[in-house]
Amino acid sequence: MNHSNQPALTNPGAQTRGHDISWTHVYNREPVPANADGFDMLVVFGGPQSPRTTLAECPYFDSQAEQRLIKQAIDAGRVVVGICLGSQLIGEALGAEVCQSPNKEIGHYPITLTEAGTQHPLLSDFGSSLTVGHWHNDMPGLTAETVILAESAGCPRQIVQFSDRVYGFQCHMEFTAEAIEGLIQHSEQELAEAKGKPFIRSVEEMRNHDYREMNHKLWSFLDKLTESR
Repeated sequence: MNHSNQPALTNPGAQTRGHDISWTHVYNREPVPANADGFDMLVVFGGPQSPRTTLAECPYFDSQAEQRLIKQAIDAGRVVVGICLGSQLIGEALGAEVCQSPNKEIGHYPITLTEAGTQHPLLSDFGSSLTVGHWHNDMPGLTAETVILAESAGCPRQIVQFSDRVYGFQCHMEFTAEAIEGLIQHSEQELAEAKGKPFIRSVEEMRNHDYREMNHKLWSFLDKLTESR
């Protein structure tokens, strides 16, 4: 599910791996699937909303409907990956309330794998630290079973494992130059208000950064995750 009109993981990247892809573009008011019967893997992308955003505040975003689908997918043994808002929705679906991050992060900053992360087979290509994209002010809630796999100086919950088939990425390893440009164009006020805070990159820095290494690392994780099903 994609919550904003920005490029995400590309269809060609998935199709070359032999996956069939379908999208629910909720920003176009496409309805959330009624159940988890039609897919093996659910990826829930980010957006400017919060899991607490109401239909009155954002008429196309039905947080409760998405949480119900996520919970049904988890209960059915599907692979579920959430990115940013998606990771927060997974936490909420499992009874863990979204939390405000200690710092707002916009741009590209390093994450560091925890001890559990360095030992995790799906993250074996990440190294101990890597620079990834960020654009958030919140972070996912944690259940008693959740394991934190990566953290950053600005946020202690960057990659989390809810279960062996369910993962949340607060960071944005799917960002591309095209996606960043779209976000910049739609976030003039937010960027102006955040200017000068500790973990906020300038527009020039974001435009000049090469996002391809983190994209490759994310595909490595996803390849390992799908192979381990």
